[in-house]
Amino acid sequence: MPSEQTLSYTLVITGAPYASQAPQTALEFARAAVAAGHGIERVFLYGDGVYLASTLNCPPSDEPNWTRAWSEFLETGGIPGIACIASALRRGIVDESEQQRYQLSACNLATPFALAGLGEWVEGLTRSSRVMYFHGGA
Repeated sequence: MPSEQTLSYTLVITGAPYASQAPQTALEFARAAVAAGHGIERVFLYGDGVYLASTLNCPPSDEPNWTRAWSEFLETGGIPGIACIASALRRGIVDESEQQRYQLSACNLATPFALAGLGEWVEGLTRSSRVMYFHGGA
C-alpha cells in the first residue's frame, strides 16, 4: 500500500477580498491542507490580492473579516504572508518603512504580512512541492 506523501504549498492570491472569492477559497484550501498534514510554505499576494493585507478593510459586522481571518491563520501557523511590494504600493498599501520613504501620513499593512518583491514568489516556487493560484473573476 503506498504511503501518503506530505506536500508543501505556496499559495498565490490575485483576487481582492469582497470583489472575488479568491481569498476565501484559498483560506479554506489552506486550512484543509494543514488539517491533512501538509504544509503551507508561504502565501504570496499579487495584483488586487494585496488588498487582503490592508488594515483598512472594514466589512459590515455580519460579514467575515478576511484580513483578520488570514492574519490569525498565518500567525497561528507561523506562515509567512507576503504582499508584492510593487502591487501594494500601486494600491496604497504601505508598511512603516515605505511610509517613511515616501513621506506618507500613515501605514496600513496588516500584521503579520510583509512587503517583498517577486523573489519571494520565485523562492516559493523552488521550495514548495506545489503552487496553487487563486485568481479573482474577470
